[in-house]
Amino acid sequence: MDVVPSLDPGSPRVRFGAEMRRLREAAQLSQAAVASRLGCTQTQVSRLEKATRTPSRSDAERLDRLFGEAGGVSFTRLYQRIIAQPGGPVWFRSWAEEIEPTARVIRSWDPLLIPGLLQTESYARHIFTLEPRATPEAVEERVEARMRRQRILDRDDPPLVLVLFDAGVLRRRVGGPEVMREQLDRVLEVARHPSVSIQVVDPECLPGLAGAFMIAELPDGQPLTVHADSPAQGHVTADREHAAAIQERYEAIRLWAYPERVSLRMVEEVRREWT
Repeated sequence: MDVVPSLDPGSPRVRFGAEMRRLREAAQLSQAAVASRLGCTQTQVSRLEKATRTPSRSDAERLDRLFGEAGGVSFTRLYQRIIAQPGGPVWFRSWAEEIEPTARVIRSWDPLLIPGLLQTESYARHIFTLEPRATPEAVEERVEARMRRQRILDRDDPPLVLVLFDAGVLRRRVGGPEVMREQLDRVLEVARHPSVSIQVVDPECLPGLAGAFMIAELPDGQPLTVHADSPAQGHVTADREHAAAIQERYEAIRLWAYPERVSLRMVEEVRREWT
């Protein structure tokens, strides 16, 4: 049985799903019937209603045509509220709101920084503060969004999270010694979680220089979905060839990873150096 992750009942995405289900049932339509009108599958309609899938603009427009803004509900306006939510760029929201919360397994690689799912507030705030044209308001919104992402680790049914990062990350100064000590304490704390595995990768690993990425395994036989970083805009895709290439690169990087016990000992040793 699928377990639906905890969601904010006041969020526009939850409202979108609740209104969609209410109007569908009032019109005595099955999920399959609505799926045929949206041009998607019944499973996708179910996920829209459960708010585990982020609707597209075309979903909203087709629902408005189907229900005619019954009861004053405009799915297009709800969609606009969803994409207008603060806390990160629009291109990342499909990953943070739809992919990550429903993933069964998340594989992560980062050659430059502690991965976002493990970052402390202070570490994340220093990173975002140095972004070009960063305003204090935008920085705080992005920090809050990053902390919200980490709630998946506290669920009763957390995903299996397999983290790889370059050894140089441990000594890359972000914010100063106090911030680094706190951050490495956080890494050691999260590593005790039974669903999290953390491995440090030898800095001579050349396959990892192509950049950071994440791979999500989703339920119900859905295809692998990947998120690959770039300086301006990340890329989220379920294209089979692209996902297979990223997974192959992950395995090549993993061959350069130290065993978990050795990795955590390295973290502890470097943590003591940050004095």
